[in-house]
Amino acid sequence: MDAAKQAAGLGSRSGALATASEEIVAPRSLTNILIVEDDPDISSLLVYTLENAGHKATAEAECKSAWQSMTTNEPDMILLDWMLPDMSGIELLRRIRSYNGLGDVPVIMLTARGEVMDRVRGLESGADDYIVKPFSPRELCARVSSRLRVLQGEQSRALWADGLLLDQQSYRVSVDGLTVMPGPTEFRLLRYFMSHQERVLMRGQLLDGVWGTNVYIEERTVDVHVRRLRKVLEPFNKADLIQTVRGVGYRFSVHG
Repeated sequence: MDAAKQAAGLGSRSGALATASEEIVAPRSLTNILIVEDDPDISSLLVYTLENAGHKATAEAECKSAWQSMTTNEPDMILLDWMLPDMSGIELLRRIRSYNGLGDVPVIMLTARGEVMDRVRGLESGADDYIVKPFSPRELCARVSSRLRVLQGEQSRALWADGLLLDQQSYRVSVDGLTVMPGPTEFRLLRYFMSHQERVLMRGQLLDGVWGTNVYIEERTVDVHVRRLRKVLEPFNKADLIQTVRGVGYRFSVHG
């Protein structure tokens, strides 16, 4: 156990969570939460707390095994410790954010590092929330539920423009009831366009929004996938919704 955890009083079950006896209200639906925590006492307490709240919780003690787990079975949320034996939690977080299949998964940092600069670094690296140990089960579950509500709201929202419908929940696209079949990258690109209608988007913005901030690919990759997306939409007379703004980037607009 590292010195920071000992100093924070996290070497025992009573130190990891403020009071394990607090009443927790179960959520309406089961969610799959991955815990990445190397301290077995804290890990078991987190599993117990989350399962008692109605979630499905699994735990990994190292980044390597956690990565294998999350890329094999994408979790609904990740609780991530900062200080791990084989890699920094921050480094793993950046890897998560740059990976296409995991870029949108909510990540809550759980750490004894409570200084302002540590919080800023964690959030700037892509964490959705940051909880300093020790914390209570009620606080943990409230934070988890809050992030899941935001995620479910975003995923359930259908995007519509001029007869073009993108259903984020069923991962389907249609035009006036006819099915459109974009590839995975083109789907994400279309979703980003439709979420930012009437805005001029530079190629760098599209790269960050669709591929992630830590993926290093050329900006002309955007042009390739825009062409593919237009080709998919062309039989439905919707390719013109994606407009080229010369010298800047692209704009999704229902106005010619």
